[in-house]
Formats: sequence, structure tokens, C-alpha cells
Amino acid sequence: MAWKMIYLARRNPALAPEDFPQAWREHSALGAGCTNVRDKVKSVRQCSRDLDNTPRLAGASADYDGVNLLVLRDRQAADDIWNDEETLRIMRPDEPRVFSTYVRHFTLVAEEAVLRDGEPTDCVVAAFLGLREGVGPAELDRALAAAGTEGWLADPAFGAAVRLVLNRVDGTPPPGYDYALILEAWYPSPADAVRAFDATALPARLPRALADCMAPARSVTLLTRVTHRRP
Repeated sequence: MAWKMIYLARRNPALAPEDFPQAWREHSALGAGCTNVRDKVKSVRQCSRDLDNTPRLAGASADYDGVNLLVLRDRQAADDIWNDEETLRIMRPDEPRVFSTYVRHFTLVAEEAVLRDGEPTDCVVAAFLGLREGVGPAELDRALAAAGTEGWLADPAFGAAVRLVLNRVDGTPPPGYDYALILEAWYPSPADAVRAFDATALPARLPRALADCMAPARSVTLLTRVTHRRP
């Protein structure tokens, strides 16, 4: 188990899509220079939306530009980092240059459960899953228990992933980001991911008990490449 901060980011519209990964790397370099960021953030995976894939992954969104997966020292770090003087002074002023808004407005905190513990690759399908209206935490708990690990790996698309991680969102999400679960499905390449899903959108591949809890229209799937990592 680990705690994470996970971004679902849009770029500053003044940046071309192909220029976003470099601007994001430059922003990350500022964080590497902040003492408390180095102390609180154990690893970073900046995953930019794949721009080269043909054909596209079924159901993949082009409305967002990247997903950031930051593994934290502990749960408290997710709260403390927003009030860190050095971070506010060095990183926050640079955020509007790179993103459509401030990072806090599109960041979720989640606890991960690893379903298949393979090595991360350079390609990840990230799915932000929203609950159907009226579904509460207790019903979600039952659905997750019913699915277990076996329910995920039984599906050919998820079974083909070299690494599979389910992150359960904790606390109150920012407005417009009301997701309950964030799935990471890692593949050797974007082409492998497209073949694995075989023209079926990700929400339709969820274990049955979990699919009954989710609202596909309130969910977002991205096909991404890792464009920066630390360490």
C-alpha cells in the first residue's frame, strides 16, 4: 500500500500539445529543488497523453493532457505540501505557465492497491472512474471485495497488463474531479494497449460488480506515455 497524489491535467492552451511534456519537465525541475518536495514525494511519473497512437484506444479522451503519479511518504504529506512555504514561493507561480489552472484544482489523493506487481513501463492507460448516482462507500466496498484481484485479471485487457494498480480516492476531490477510483494499467507500448482492449472502452471491461457501481459518462480514460520520471 502507498499513498499518492494523482493529477488529471490540462495544459495551458497557449502550449501546443507536443510542447506540453517539456514544459512539464521544466516545472518538475523546480520541485526537485524544493527541500520539502524531495522529502515528501518518493517518486514521480509524468504521463503525457499519447499523441502518436494509430488507431486510438477505444473511448480514450483527448480533453486532458496528462496524468501525474506521485508516490508520497505518507498520507499527511498530501495535506502538508499545499502549505509548504518553499513550494508556494517556487512552484505555484510557474503552474499557470504549464497548466490550465493551479495544480491543487486537479489533484486527487488516493491509496493504492497493487493487483499485479510488474515493473512500470513507459505506457500506462489511466482511468478515472466516477460512481453512479446514489452509490455510496459501503456499496463500493462490497463491489471491490466481490471483484477481488481475480475479477480484474480474468478480463483479457487487464490480464495483458504487465502492471495493474487500483487507487481509491480519499478525502474530498476538487470540483469537477469527483472520481472514486483511478486505475493504472501498464503495457509495453501504446500499440499493445490498443490490442489488449480490442475496440472496447475501458469501463465496459470492469468486473461486473464494480461496473454496476460506475457511471461511464462520469469517467475518463487516457492513453499515456511516461515523459518524465524521478527517480
